[in-house]
Amino acid sequence: MEQTSFSRHRGSVREILFILALIFIIVAVFMVHPRPHRHYAYQVKQAAQLHSISAALELHANEFDGYPPSDANDLTGSSYCGALKLCEAVLGRDLLGIHSDSVFRADGLDAMGAVDLYPDVDRVSKAERDAHLKARKGPYVQPGNANASRLAEVYGQGHTGPFDENRFVLCDTYIRKRPSGAKTGMPILYYRADPKKTAHDVNDPDNPANIYDYRDNQMLLALGVPGEPSAVHPLTDPQRFYMNTQRDNSQGPGTPYHADKFILISAGYDGLYGTADDICNFQWQYRE
Repeated sequence: MEQTSFSRHRGSVREILFILALIFIIVAVFMVHPRPHRHYAYQVKQAAQLHSISAALELHANEFDGYPPSDANDLTGSSYCGALKLCEAVLGRDLLGIHSDSVFRADGLDAMGAVDLYPDVDRVSKAERDAHLKARKGPYVQPGNANASRLAEVYGQGHTGPFDENRFVLCDTYIRKRPSGAKTGMPILYYRADPKKTAHDVNDPDNPANIYDYRDNQMLLALGVPGEPSAVHPLTDPQRFYMNTQRDNSQGPGTPYHADKFILISAGYDGLYGTADDICNFQWQYRE
């Protein structure tokens, strides 16, 4: 009887030791290789954000009978790229919604350049504020969940190129402390398709028939990586944009993803646009 009890006890001890050893191994794996698991969690979170932005763009399209433009410049020729227009479209320039008369001018004026569509509503009377806000649509995403940051917070004052450093962009979920002291992600790039066109020419990025225009965010890409003066985004190469957004692997004119809608691109964990870890609203195809 005592021998049997001892054997059972010894067996229980072995089982406990085995379980503890297994737990130790699992913990050790996570400690030695935490990044793959962390990266996956970030990928899921980023994909969810892009899904939310895509839904917001659909709401905008329903209100304004089409997706917002993404051209590199506005109608006056001033720099106002796709990422900036994306933020105005779904949040408004002041995060209070887009004005119904907006024509996506960099200065925030109406089509005639006569009326400021985005004045400081805290400096006008209540009646004026109410009338002004009545002309707004949206916001189509909750500002608190949109990761909106001013360009100066992302790139630093004096480092925003031709863009107004106080303009907002929607940033991805890969938050880092910037040289400005702010904690932000990198701007979400937005490109609108032109369904009247027919090409997606990997060999000729300047083909006027291309459905997407790589230039829509080139000036933003030229700002580089905050705090890393020597870093260059691979997506600044026009051919890289067309290679990675093409549905197939052909070398000539092909078909892009979302040929009748829009493309959204997050720089991913490494903070570089155009690398293998970019997160998009389609199956990003990184090709050498």
